[in-house]
Amino acid sequence: MSKLRLGPIADDKPVKLSVELPGALHRDLLAYAEVHAKATGLAEPLPPEKIAVPMIERFMATDRAFASERRRR
Repeated sequence: MSKLRLGPIADDKPVKLSVELPGALHRDLLAYAEVHAKATGLAEPLPPEKIAVPMIERFMATDRAFASERRRR
C-alpha cells in the first residue's frame, strides 16, 4: 500500500465551523477516511469533518506562497 500524506490524527479542542461541500467531495472524503483507517490501523473510519481538518492543515503548511505571505506580516 502506498504511503498516505496524512498520518494519525490528533484529537484537539474543536471550534465549530459549518461548510457546504459538493456531494462528490463528501464521497471522496468518506473514501479517503476508509483508506486512512486501514493504513493507520483504526477500527472505524473517521468522519469527514475529522479527516478534512488535517488535510487543510497539511495544505496550508505546504503552500509556499501562503507561508511567504504569512512571514511578511
